[in-house]
Amino acid sequence: MGEFWPVSDVLAYLAGSWRTERSVRDLASGDTGSFTGTTVFRTGDEAGLLQLETGTFVWRGVARPAERTLRFAPGPTPGTADVRFADGRPFHDLDLTTGRHTADHPCAADLYRGEYTVSDADHWRTVWRVGGPAKDLLLTTDYARAG
Repeated sequence: MGEFWPVSDVLAYLAGSWRTERSVRDLASGDTGSFTGTTVFRTGDEAGLLQLETGTFVWRGVARPAERTLRFAPGPTPGTADVRFADGRPFHDLDLTTGRHTADHPCAADLYRGEYTVSDADHWRTVWRVGGPAKDLLLTTDYARAG
């Protein structure tokens, strides 16, 4: 992706429903998987948005239902977000004012390094590289606004 689409208010941009497709590659074993579903960003019981992701995860040919919840609170500067896990633990910051953002999240001895890119009003992507003694993964997720 060469051109990025600046987002002045990340919470306003994300609000709503998105079709979600994720590829998962285990770089150590060569195994691959996929997730297909829906991600909804809606107002929660606090300021900001709840991200509710639901769908089907296929790994080694076995399909299972999958879901996750994240919290996107207003960030320290206007238009940014503070991303947290469902239980409130910090995950990372998010600033898409340039249309691109990188974030790191240490998890035990592993490091999650994510890149967010926005291509237009209705499409964005995350690429997470997870490395360390326990994991060697590449997760690429494409989001398209649901009509």
